[in-house]
Amino acid sequence: MEYRAGQFDIAVIGAGHAGIEAGLAAARMGCTVAVFTINLDAVGNMPCNPAIGGTGKGHLVRELDALGGEMAKAADRCCIQYRMLNRGKGPAVHSLRAQADRRKYQEDMKRTLERQARLELKQAMITEIRLAGGRAAQVVTQLGAVYDVKAVVAATGTYLGGRVITGECAVASGPDGMHAAEGLTGCLAALGLRLRRFKTGTPPRVNARSVDFSKMEPQPGDEDPVPFSLHTTAVPENRAQCYLTYTNEKTHEIIRAAHDRSPLFNGMIESTGPRYCPSIETKIDRFPDKKRHQLFIEPCGLGTDELYIQGLSSSLPEDVQTAVVHSIAGLEHAEIMRPAYAIEYDCVDPTELLPTLECKKIPGLYGAGQFCGSSGYEEAAVQGFVAGANAALKIQGKEPLILRRSDGYIGVLIDDLVTKGTDEPYRIMTSRSEYRLLHRQDNADRRLCPIGHRLGLISDAELAAVEEKYARIEREQERLEHTGVPASDALNELLASKGSAPVEGSARLADLVRRPQVGYDELAPFDPERPKLTKEEAEAVEIALKYAGYLTRQEKQLETFRKEENRLLPQDLDYAAIGGLRLEARQKLAEIRPMSVGQAGRISGVSPADIAVLLVYLEKYYQDN
Repeated sequence: MEYRAGQFDIAVIGAGHAGIEAGLAAARMGCTVAVFTINLDAVGNMPCNPAIGGTGKGHLVRELDALGGEMAKAADRCCIQYRMLNRGKGPAVHSLRAQADRRKYQEDMKRTLERQARLELKQAMITEIRLAGGRAAQVVTQLGAVYDVKAVVAATGTYLGGRVITGECAVASGPDGMHAAEGLTGCLAALGLRLRRFKTGTPPRVNARSVDFSKMEPQPGDEDPVPFSLHTTAVPENRAQCYLTYTNEKTHEIIRAAHDRSPLFNGMIESTGPRYCPSIETKIDRFPDKKRHQLFIEPCGLGTDELYIQGLSSSLPEDVQTAVVHSIAGLEHAEIMRPAYAIEYDCVDPTELLPTLECKKIPGLYGAGQFCGSSGYEEAAVQGFVAGANAALKIQGKEPLILRRSDGYIGVLIDDLVTKGTDEPYRIMTSRSEYRLLHRQDNADRRLCPIGHRLGLISDAELAAVEEKYARIEREQERLEHTGVPASDALNELLASKGSAPVEGSARLADLVRRPQVGYDELAPFDPERPKLTKEEAEAVEIALKYAGYLTRQEKQLETFRKEENRLLPQDLDYAAIGGLRLEARQKLAEIRPMSVGQAGRISGVSPADIAVLLVYLEKYYQDN
């Protein structure tokens, strides 16, 4: 029997990484929020790899932190090994990754939600979303509790219609043996939303006491680890060791022999999995000539001996998994604590959403994370933040938060999803950003702290500290441009050791820093007036000087992009009536309803010729209106 249980401004369905950020952002912006989760013990769970960040993903975490999100701060409280990836490449692709203590992270995030003013954390399965006047107005639990709300954020993760598959065994389930979310899929379909069926998976977990680490390559953390959050003042501490091992031909033979028993190949799994994080059986099938594949052995935390085998995701039968694990160097006698599994789940076609992540058909209903077709904790967290913030802003009658591609990786992620859609679980990568040299992880605070401040999530003092930091960086750049250093034997010996030409007479320090072989810090002995800068500030100075030409070029490209984004399209435009548009373009434009000419040009199936026709039509449209 149903009963009225209360009312909130916003209901958040799910307390994974998307739901957490949605709930916290909305509550901190002044709304009353209820965050619902099927099991309170699964708040902030990491059913896949217990790590935060990685290539591209580290950029998202830094950007989220600059906006006022929680993930970076929680990572710094709970992570046990830090590594900066891609150090051998340019600064645009440097990405921080940190191994997390899985249980500590969950406890930390749960406590953060519990202590947040205006937020209530509730264990309940939401089975229905009800509308009033065409808007989201109520959520109903499996037990019959009805909550009146002004907005709903669906952050259902892999629970929505979840089905776990290992070999011949398939059961309705969420991750880690939790209940699947039942009932809500049918409700969403009845509301007219186009749904998809995606898949992801996890590898086996093994007991550390049964692993021979002497046969593996150590993967230590950085000697000088840096934190994720600009709010973290303590130096991170590496307290765990990771290891690297490999599959081999015997491993591959075992997997090939079990091909017919693999749910991926015998028809048992029909949903679409992630292209960039494939199962081990998919790797063997896709790359038959590859002799071995990397496997990273990573701890799940300091309070457990459970290890995660990154790179060995699988849905093979348990007996095959055992043989596979035991064929790998160092794992010959490994005790499997949790077998690998694949999980299928329901999600929405993200082209159903606006750039605010609000559903076009159902005002007041927002989506975030895997519900929107993405994969990954970091992708989920940033969407949760944007959805929660926009739900709060709409309730408060304020302008929405729309992050564009020109703002950074969060804007790229959301624009890709809502403009292009996705036929597979979407993962962010640095290659997806056209402006990645401008959108580095090290300058996320400069780009996005002002936006976080406008939302009320970055304090005046925090914004002032960021502004002063970049004022110091700019002052140092200017000083170097106007400071010369005389030629000397010591200076020319340094330059020769670096393979750089000697100085004759004198040279500006800025010109020396611009040389590809020479670093800013290496010139310190010849620069007695050098100010005291942090390591991060010194790196920013060097990047600004070495990449000045490229940065200027990308700034010009950004200006062009912004002009196209500022050419807004009427939302009631009748594309079918525009002569000269191809049929496919008319259909796609009518379906996506782009907000700007720039967004229209990124829709698959809309050509430059179609945009030219659209621009001519718009000129006449605005003259007549």
